[in-house]
Amino acid sequence: MPLLETHKLNKHFGGLHVTGNVDFALNPGEMHCLIGPNGAGKSTFFKLILGEHLPDSGDILYDGHDITRAKPFERIRKGISVKFQVPGIFKELSVRQNLTIALQYHVDPELLAEEIDQLLEFLKLADDQKQLAGNLSHGQKQWLEIGMAIALKPKLLLLDEPTAGMTPDETFATGEMLQELNREGMTLLAVEHDMAFVRQIAHQVTVLHFGKIFAQGTIDEIVANEDVAAIYLGEVDA
Repeated sequence: MPLLETHKLNKHFGGLHVTGNVDFALNPGEMHCLIGPNGAGKSTFFKLILGEHLPDSGDILYDGHDITRAKPFERIRKGISVKFQVPGIFKELSVRQNLTIALQYHVDPELLAEEIDQLLEFLKLADDQKQLAGNLSHGQKQWLEIGMAIALKPKLLLLDEPTAGMTPDETFATGEMLQELNREGMTLLAVEHDMAFVRQIAHQVTVLHFGKIFAQGTIDEIVANEDVAAIYLGEVDA
């Protein structure tokens, strides 16, 4: 059974049909990337999954439960977490304090320090744990927010352009982090433009165009698809 499903999902903003009859399925343990040109409906689709927008019609199922009308906090409690494109960290607090805030209500107090230490090592931020989060490099800020998102130990992690603004080395390191999370059992769905990163992590790729699913398959199948190249791959710097 898919972990996440949408059936005939539709969203309009005025006369604009942003999401059109989207039937989508994400299997447990999958790393899936969502790509498409600007205005394809990727962000709206994410916001529908998170409950920031409610669909005009259609259904969203998560782990066998209908969450179409569930509040965002209810979806988080069911095991969905998200890392947004712009890091939402506490810039005036230290790296360690940021992780403490994320973990403190989800970990036994006696184990909190150990959990934070392990997370700092995983995020490659152990040497910077006393730094103010606002003083980190852009890539490090992205890693810190990934750490805050996975502190909840979600079944499903949504990532909105997780490597935006990163150097190639940071992008590759991020891919390795996400692969490790996936090996530990986490399912991931990422909106991404960097095709090298998509190739690094994706088991499956879905292409959105004008709010509809245009193509699905492996990264090799997507790259070889001339119609996809015409609407997306030829329009952006991969």
